[in-house]
Amino acid sequence: MLNPAVEQVIIIDDEASIRDAMCQWLSLSGFQVTAFGRAEDCLANLAADFPGVLLSDVRMPGIDGLQLLAQIQARDHQLPLILLTGHGDVPMAVQAMQGGAYDFLEKPFSPEALLSSLRRALDKRALVLENRRLQARASHQDRLQADLLGTSPGMRQLRRQILDLAGLPVNVLVRGDTGSGKERVARCLHDCGPRADKPFVALNCAAIPEALFEAELFGHESGAFTGAQGRRVGKLEYANGGTLFLDEVESLPLAQQAKLLRVIQEQTLERLGSNQSIAIDVRIIAATKPDLLEEARAGRFREDLAYRLNVAELKLAPLRERREDIPQLFEHFAQHSARRVGREPLPLSAARLGQLLSHDWPGNVRELANAAERHALGLEAPALESADSLSGSLAAQQEAFEAQCLRAALRRHKGDIKAVMADLQLPRRTLNEKMQRHGLLRDAFLPDL
Repeated sequence: MLNPAVEQVIIIDDEASIRDAMCQWLSLSGFQVTAFGRAEDCLANLAADFPGVLLSDVRMPGIDGLQLLAQIQARDHQLPLILLTGHGDVPMAVQAMQGGAYDFLEKPFSPEALLSSLRRALDKRALVLENRRLQARASHQDRLQADLLGTSPGMRQLRRQILDLAGLPVNVLVRGDTGSGKERVARCLHDCGPRADKPFVALNCAAIPEALFEAELFGHESGAFTGAQGRRVGKLEYANGGTLFLDEVESLPLAQQAKLLRVIQEQTLERLGSNQSIAIDVRIIAATKPDLLEEARAGRFREDLAYRLNVAELKLAPLRERREDIPQLFEHFAQHSARRVGREPLPLSAARLGQLLSHDWPGNVRELANAAERHALGLEAPALESADSLSGSLAAQQEAFEAQCLRAALRRHKGDIKAVMADLQLPRRTLNEKMQRHGLLRDAFLPDL
């Protein structure tokens, strides 16, 4: 595998002697070199966002240097391609520069001239890729703020952790109580990473009978067991190239744990009834409520598999530990439900808000979403028991109530900041600071055009 920390160069030249000499010289100069005798082979093996530079002869059988340039431009117009030309090819090379080539060197060229051109091209490529990375991170950050609502410290930390982990090729264990949004977090990890265009396959380990689990996970050939008619691709194989989400992974039968461990270690699987190994590339995100290592100590889970699944861990705080997020979540679910049935969202009274803030929410976000839907539909609100004690209660309730007041005023005045300032008797700077602290954007309250 190529090391992105090493400066990388791909050489394309149909003359083996020239190709080998350049490889040796550039390797001794500290570059990581890959060589191809045909442009077709280079294109077939060229990774997206390749972090290096291409160095190609112009005159080659099959796809020549100019045709290679055209195809590179179509794939990634910011990937540097340096052309090596003979004396008679200079007008052609000038035309290629106008068509997007980074540079051209006339043979015979000096080593110093080639090194200088390569260094400049590599610096430019590094800057391009860093800008792309920052733009992608900003885009993913916006998406996460829309998908994982909340301004509490725990939610802000969770979004940062997802951004940091999404691009890493490691398995992740998501821990949290029932209804806390573990599958939503898994989906965000998938969507913000390089596997986003590949399958995301979810499997609830507690919902499948043990007798059917192996066939469900690994697939089967026709006749592998009674009732196995035709070949069936299992969840692992179906997720190839993408992500397999194993919810309630603690329910995985011990016999299947051993087989899953082998798949993770060897990156191959065999369907039931087959002796053929199938290579797969799957990232596994597992979700659990209990501690897998405690499950292992109790003999209910393999310790070695627990370590394989828990390369990185995300812990989701229960809703009772992030009460300041309750008003925003409730409003989001209520508005969604109201829109679904073509109604205007109903206002939330101060008394009801107090009940929401003091309830312990044993069902977490799922329970809150149900309460918000009933509110939006005008159904009788379920009784909410108040917690005996609230962690950080006064500060959390004050923050949540302030955020709710700001939202209500922004909605009431349809995003008119001057009207909100007058209504709440707040100066512009104070209002801006409070809106920023609570993650409120004026655009979200503007009337639809």
